[in-house]
Amino acid sequence: MNKLLKEIPITDIGNVKIGQVEEAYAGTGVTVIIAPESAPCGLDIRGGGPASRESGLMDPLAAAEVIHAVVLGGGSAFGLDAAGGVMKYLAEHGIGFPVGDVVVPLVCQSDIFDLGYGRNDVYPDKEMGYKAASLAFEGAAGNFQSGCFGAGCGATVGKLLGPDRCTKSGIASYAVALGDLKVGAIVCTNAVGDVYDYVDNKRIAGVLSADGSSLNDVSCEELMYDMVANPPAGVTTNTTIGIVFTNAKFNKTQLCKLAGMTHDAYARCIRPVHTSMDGDSIYAISLGSVEASLDVVGTLANQVMCEAIKRSVNV
Repeated sequence: MNKLLKEIPITDIGNVKIGQVEEAYAGTGVTVIIAPESAPCGLDIRGGGPASRESGLMDPLAAAEVIHAVVLGGGSAFGLDAAGGVMKYLAEHGIGFPVGDVVVPLVCQSDIFDLGYGRNDVYPDKEMGYKAASLAFEGAAGNFQSGCFGAGCGATVGKLLGPDRCTKSGIASYAVALGDLKVGAIVCTNAVGDVYDYVDNKRIAGVLSADGSSLNDVSCEELMYDMVANPPAGVTTNTTIGIVFTNAKFNKTQLCKLAGMTHDAYARCIRPVHTSMDGDSIYAISLGSVEASLDVVGTLANQVMCEAIKRSVNV
């Protein structure tokens, strides 16, 4: 790590609460990131098959300048109901956009495809979203922890040859301070491809050998080249979803750019990435008023996301 950077807990960035719930027996769950005072947020989707809700709010042309929560979940499109539970909890506690006599919480969501890891008939719903939102308000900043928790409960990587050849992954965070500036990331790594260490470029997770004892001798990229004439039967569906946090002061348009810069971390660590089989998405949220260069924050966000991805496969 650069000597000017200091590692900090993700919740030390401030103005954020994180709650998560999982159903371990079913292999699915949700992670809810709440900005109680609202916050500008951007989004960049690079994968060809995203499962998302209210992503239009992140469009720089959309009227909403802030949102109140981001949900990262499992269950693919089925799991998008979880946002309704988060909305219910926030509305009951007066958090939302005032419209007459009511408040309307603005809640966005992106989901991974974890169907088949555990059970196909259990996925995040309103009840799970409500519970995760309530847990976010327990203690100082909620109950976030890295590993096979929340949205990462059913995450795996290296799916090209099917579920029996995958590496188990999960959700993880990493955050740093550079003087007054703070930047961090949370990522749920769930990819068709292999994962590489961004420092030494070594393959650290992905397609396993036939006996499951080690990584396959041939990388996922090479396997895909070999399959050019005979692709595997069935559909391999994935998505890596993440969010960048900063206390730098940025508007929604700038945050969309920040999210786009952070996608370079996916490209550095996951191969292949952003395919038609993925729904790779990154949110970026501004939680403070520190003045900072967008280019500096984007470069730092790329770095912290790389480290978060590395940690997400060491579960």
